[in-house]
Amino acid sequence: MQVLETPNRPLGAVLIIHSWWGLTDSFRQYGNALAAAGFVTGLADLFDGRVAKTVAQARALRGRPRRTPMYKSLAADIGALRCAGRGDLKVGVVGFSMGGHWAVWLSQRPEYGISATVLYYAARGGSFDQSQADILAHFAEKDDWVPPNARKNMERAISKSSCAYQSHHYPGTTHWFAESDRSAEFDAPSARQALERDIEFLRATLAS
Repeated sequence: MQVLETPNRPLGAVLIIHSWWGLTDSFRQYGNALAAAGFVTGLADLFDGRVAKTVAQARALRGRPRRTPMYKSLAADIGALRCAGRGDLKVGVVGFSMGGHWAVWLSQRPEYGISATVLYYAARGGSFDQSQADILAHFAEKDDWVPPNARKNMERAISKSSCAYQSHHYPGTTHWFAESDRSAEFDAPSARQALERDIEFLRATLAS
């Protein structure tokens, strides 16, 4: 994990979990924006520096054998991120696509102490009864990778919990719309608007 320090007193700590393309420049740029906004920011690298350009390559990266399971790597990243900032900093996670699934998984488990969760075009089932996180979700208008039922089931589970939840839909967008490396899907205005919402949300949840 690479840690991006903030020049001023940190408002909180945020772990960014990339999509199945790997830790591309898009996520580094996003991390730099959060660091500039006042957050100690960690860039998870689940593929050890490898990046994919095609769906076939991405599937291969996601499925390759690993010495350390992904959840253990992310748990270690959260611990290291806490140490990089002050011990009393609240921690948030931001996940894109595959990373969004892991962001939900982490936020559902109270032992990780996640206070804020941001999801980009991702939905995952399971109970949120023990979650301590407020949740912000960004969805594309047309998304062949996130079935409507998956989103509805997740939102139904969240509604049964004490988690505060908000979601936004972006007209004319598809999956990966916030990733500048994906030239066919990237939508700059929507990505910029989502980032602005993220910063406002993270300030409200982590700095309070």
